[in-house]
This record gives sequence, structure tokens and C-alpha cells, in this order.
Amino acid sequence: MSQMPQQAAPAKCPSCAEPVEPGDLFCGACGHDLSVVPAPPQDHPTLTMTGSAAPGDGVEWPAADPDGSGAPPEVHLPTDLPGTDSADTPLPGHAAVPAQPPGSGVRFDRPAEPEEYPLQAPDPRVAEAPAAEEEPAQVCVACRSGRVDSDGYCENCGHAQPRERDHMERESGPVAAVSDRGLRHHRNEDAFSVGHTALPDGTPVTLAIVCDGVSSATRPDDASLAASQAAGDTLLAALPRGTHPQAAMHEAIVAASQAVNALAEEPATAREHAPHQNAPACTIVGAVVASGLLIVGWVGDSRAYWVPDDRSAPPARLTEDDSWAAQMVAAGLMSEAEAYADERAHAITGWLGADAYELEPHTAAFKPDRPGVVVVCTDGLWNYAETAGEMAEVVPEDAAARPLHSARVLVGHALDGGGHDNVTVAVVPFPAPPQGAVSA
Repeated sequence: MSQMPQQAAPAKCPSCAEPVEPGDLFCGACGHDLSVVPAPPQDHPTLTMTGSAAPGDGVEWPAADPDGSGAPPEVHLPTDLPGTDSADTPLPGHAAVPAQPPGSGVRFDRPAEPEEYPLQAPDPRVAEAPAAEEEPAQVCVACRSGRVDSDGYCENCGHAQPRERDHMERESGPVAAVSDRGLRHHRNEDAFSVGHTALPDGTPVTLAIVCDGVSSATRPDDASLAASQAAGDTLLAALPRGTHPQAAMHEAIVAASQAVNALAEEPATAREHAPHQNAPACTIVGAVVASGLLIVGWVGDSRAYWVPDDRSAPPARLTEDDSWAAQMVAAGLMSEAEAYADERAHAITGWLGADAYELEPHTAAFKPDRPGVVVVCTDGLWNYAETAGEMAEVVPEDAAARPLHSARVLVGHALDGGGHDNVTVAVVPFPAPPQGAVSA
């Protein structure tokens, strides 16, 4: 690129011999005009322009050969240019600077130039940016060829891809739970909460909450999640204060109901866009094991089963469904087999939600006389092990010692049976092991 011409300056002031910097027009000590340079010696040395720049310049300068003839460049000395003082008055012995023709490209009124010219940073809008590493496209788990779009569906076969809630597992001390989307549903509308704490006297307490979203309602997955979290948090707060476990269970179900009711108000315009949809709803079932007591609470058709370690002792179902089938059996209008064979069997008559007829939390207290486990589950499991005897057959014998493994086995049993619904299972050992006990 072209460079502006630069006048040379002596290393020392000719008047006072003080050092001066290259490019200075006047001496800083005496004010002498440095553009007046003594006549050069007779040898007229020529500066070679083809050498490399001084260290730090960062610029390679090409040899000067404007016409391509190969002739040595013409040398211009500082004395060839007339000088002026600060008022542009010609110095003695020098003619005035002739006016430069328009377009000459040369100016002598430029400010002093620095010794070094730092290189300007490249313009980020112009400089070529390094190619960003693109994340590899997610491949469909079903067809193994289609690309997955931002909504989580395959662009080739339309298959929904696994989501975070499609399969969940959790342990909390001696209690564990597993939830799975199943093989037929496009999302998991179940949720759970497990935990362990202690009573004021230090007695260990374990708990599990399982919720099943009502598919015919809007946002069933949000409803089950809100209910399970609210109920679990309420129990973990109430039990260490000394609240009786059965009263704490009642409070937990009420808190869960309030959490689901609140979803009907968020957002405010939800009902305007979907006026014919039911409010968010879910069922709930929970178990608390504390100080020799087994407390269960429920609303809907999710269930709790008692399975003793001694399989010669009878197992038991601890809950009664809020369902059409259960009402038919209770009224003596149908046998249990006939009622549950009817297509209306799983129509629930009790649930948590803003459009529920009336909240009627069910709670019950038991005092088992031997060790065992409580299986807390949604109908995604008990559809494949409906009676207490059938449930006891599929619960591993070491369930109390390995609750997480047992929950996995029970979910696998439902999937092997067809997995028509979401499946959620919590396994709670009875009695509650001492604090610090961890399942294998």
C-alpha cells in the first residue's frame, strides 16, 4: 500500500545538541527548526529499501521499482525539499513551497507521525471468522436415519424422541422409585417424589408419592409433577415438626390439590385458547413409614400394596379406587371381575384438579407385624398385576434390601406385558431402616 512521504530528522539538535526523536519538526529544548538540515557529506550514502523492516515494525517493504525497468531508484535527499517555519514562511535560502496540483496525493501539513505504526486489528465484519463447530445432528432412535427437529420429532418417520421424563429413577435413603413412558404413549404423564427424614425424637421416616396425570385433561404432565412435588415437600416439612404421619398425609394431599388447582389459572389466557379442555388433573397415592406405622393416602385409582418379606404370609391391597368399577362393586351391582372387564372400569370418580367435584382425601393407618415393602404405583403397573397375590409374585424377594432394583423389575414387568400406559413404581421398605442405610 502507498505510504505518506516522511522527512528525515537528525538524531541531535544542530543548535543545542539535545537528542531529538525521528519525525520531530522542532527541538523540544531550544525550539530549533529541525527541517533545516546541514548539507550531507560528499559520499551521499544510499539507504537500501529492500532489506527487512526493523524489529517490531511488523511490515515487509518491497523494493522500489515503479516502472519495472530494473534501474536503481532515484534518491531524494532532505535538502531537496524547501523548508518553512511554523508560520509557513520560507526559511532563508529556500523558496516558498509551490502549491501542489490537485490530485497529487501529497500533503505537508500532516501531524507528526509516530516512530512505529501498530497494525490495525482486522475488522470482524470483514475478516473471515473461523468456522464454528456445528453440533452433530441428532439421529432418530426409531428409524436410525431421520434428523430430529427442534420439537423432538423425527423429520423422516415422525417418531417422538426420548425426553427427560421418559425414564426417571431416584433413590432417597432406603426408598426408591422408577417411572417410564411405556411403549404406547408419546410422553410420560406420571411423576413421583421420594424422600427420607426423621421425627423429632430421631426416629427415621421414609415416604413416597406417586401421581398419574389424567390424559383427558389439559397439561396432565404438569399436574402430576406439581402434585408430587407439593405433597413430598409438605411431608418433609411436617414430619420433623412432630405432626402425626396420618395428619401429615392429609395435609400433603390438600397441598397437592392446591398446586394442581393453581395450574388452571396459569396462564390467564389458557382457557380462552382452549375453552373446551378440562382443567389440569391427576391422581395421587402416597405412603409414609414411621415408628412402626404404615400410613397411606390417595385420591383416584393409583394404588398401594403391602408385600411381606415372608411370602407365606398374605399380601394386601391398601387402597380402594375412586373409579366407576369400584363403585359398581361397592354397590353390589357387579362382581369385581365383571366391573373391571367393562370399558368404563378405569373412569375415575375422584381426582385432584380445579374441576373436581369435591376433594375427599383418603388416609389409612396400618401396623404390620412383620417386615416387608409397600409398592406404590400407578395403573400402568397394576393393570398387569391387579390382585395383591399377583403383585407379590412379581416383587423380588429382596425388595426391602434392593428397592431400586425391585422398582426396575416391576417397571420391566409392565413393559413386558405391553406397556400400554405410563408406568411409575415406588418401593418403600417397612420398617424404615436406620439413617445411613443405602440400598444395594
